Amino acid sequence: MIRLIVSWHNRPYKYGEAGGSMSKFASVVSAISIVAVSTLALAQTPPAPGAPAAPRAAAAPGAAAAPPPTVDEMIKRIESRSVRPNIGGALGALAPENLNKKRPPAPFNMTGTWFPDNSRGFTFGPPYPEFIGQTKKDYETGLEMRKTRTSWRDAIGQCYPAGIPMIMTRVWSIMFVQVPTVAVMVSNFNNEFRQIFTDGRQFSDPDTVTFTYGGESIGKYEGDTLVVETRYIETWNHYIDAGIPISDEFKVVERIRMLEAGKVLEIEYIMTDPNGWVGEWRNKKRWLRLDHTDIGQVDCLPDLNDNIPSTQSGKSGLAD
Repeated sequence: MIRLIVSWHNRPYKYGEAGGSMSKFASVVSAISIVAVSTLALAQTPPAPGAPAAPRAAAAPGAAAAPPPTVDEMIKRIESRSVRPNIGGALGALAPENLNKKRPPAPFNMTGTWFPDNSRGFTFGPPYPEFIGQTKKDYETGLEMRKTRTSWRDAIGQCYPAGIPMIMTRVWSIMFVQVPTVAVMVSNFNNEFRQIFTDGRQFSDPDTVTFTYGGESIGKYEGDTLVVETRYIETWNHYIDAGIPISDEFKVVERIRMLEAGKVLEIEYIMTDPNGWVGEWRNKKRWLRLDHTDIGQVDCLPDLNDNIPSTQSGKSGLAD
């Protein structure tokens, strides 16, 4: 039995909400899901009690049974119908052919478990950039809420993904596994996942890409620094620090270096959003290597949050 469930709904776009591409994609998925579910329901409806089963079509007399598809044919069918292909049919990051291509060696390897050094704070400001428009008003509201220790726009506490950049500074370990084509990160905070592609690929088409909370990250090496740019970051209930919103044009550049004989990972953040602030918003964070621990599975469960008063108060200010 196959069941297709889609929970997204198409809504008019407002600043601070999901991007236009997400809304268009949701519309298409919703339409497809209605047709798919209806068709599957008809196809899987059992005959009424006592009714004879529908006869199977008989093969033509003397016709040989069609041979089963080969493995290559099945792979080709799946890649053409069931998954989203890379731009121009580019190889996947973990395809053996891609992994085995000759490349200059990376200046460092981030594989390991890391814990954020929040001795200088886990927020991305101060200093803050010059906020403008609605972002300035929201920032000022957040400051007033802080003065009275009132929870506001606690989207993360409502089980929304922390996303980029906030996932990088939660007080939980993160795990990196790095190969020549990609660095995969999993956070112990709700096991949020991101990939930093280093195989030379281009960014996805902005008109067809699906915005996500982790965005799409592509990196390249400049000397001893891995420079990562992240675009297409989902905006719906996605805030930085105390309720600062982002727009579809929000981008993050991370300049990653390995220090202290591989014991320290330093990341400089350069964030831009012409709809939210003037120029660049910069901040620098550090992580410490932990060699005697591993991350585990952690899930955010809304029904448990219902019994935490502070989490419930954090719903204030979230988008409807």
